[in-house]
Amino acid sequence: MGLFDFFKKKETAPEAQEALDKGLEKTKDGFFNKITKAVAGKSTVDDEVLDNLEEVLVTSDVGVSTTLKIIKRIEERVAKDKYLNTAELNFILRDEIQLLLSENNSNDFRQFEYGDHKPYVIMVVGVNGVGKTTTIGKLAHKLKESGLKVVLGAADTFRAAAVDQIKLWGERVGVRVVAQAMGSDPASVAFDTLQSAVANGEDVVIIDTAGRLHNKIGLMNELGKIKQVMQKVVPGAPHEILLVLDASTGQNAFEQCKQFTEATDVNALAITKLDGTAKGGVVIGISDQFKIPVKYIGVGEKIGDLQLFDKKDFVNSLFK
Repeated sequence: MGLFDFFKKKETAPEAQEALDKGLEKTKDGFFNKITKAVAGKSTVDDEVLDNLEEVLVTSDVGVSTTLKIIKRIEERVAKDKYLNTAELNFILRDEIQLLLSENNSNDFRQFEYGDHKPYVIMVVGVNGVGKTTTIGKLAHKLKESGLKVVLGAADTFRAAAVDQIKLWGERVGVRVVAQAMGSDPASVAFDTLQSAVANGEDVVIIDTAGRLHNKIGLMNELGKIKQVMQKVVPGAPHEILLVLDASTGQNAFEQCKQFTEATDVNALAITKLDGTAKGGVVIGISDQFKIPVKYIGVGEKIGDLQLFDKKDFVNSLFK
């Protein structure tokens, strides 16, 4: 059974939709206030409206190149229908954003399968402070709740706080944590975690890693070494390299994504703290620019507030 199938029962619940709507409130309010001002007093979508809309998208952290792509598409639609009015602009904008997300997430989470991988290995990367440990804890909770046996590996051995936080999450959600002393070799922790997961017949392994970007070569070498030792135990591991980004950092999240995708083969994104920011546009821009599926979004502080990213639900919630 696919990991998505385990989530599916939970995520379609009305409370999940409610949490998503609430989590996107700040982004939605900021976005629509700006759009309303952009089209005020206008009856048709003209060059001035499009210029104003461009500014709205850029200041909502959608990113310049993605914004220009959206504006170009809207211009093409306006050119076909000369009598397009501003009341229709929201519908067109929603449609174009949805299309863009569909194109850029062709390998969407709906097709993600747990398959024959046992254990399924997830290596989590991201700078300190983005909600990496919390995301790991919440993901472990979701998977355990769904009946999977999960083990966490505390391979961020450079910060005592990181190891302690993983241990606390392990206790909180009732999953096993493999840890060594602070300053231990991160690859050694990963090796031990996988070895014990195989011995215990566990389904999913989630490995935390150090969130340092001051030396990209060092980071690249470290992550490469962790991957190498994991493959000695589980060929093909890690199956997922999950980059955690904090939506509230706006354009800085783009830079972090650039740095980490250059350092390792990121194939999944988790975007956190959407509830605390009006910068939810980063989800659209990052998805478009890096062509990496957004798999999870954090929409609140509760343990159940990590959700599978569904582009249709996300855009509908944004335009409600």
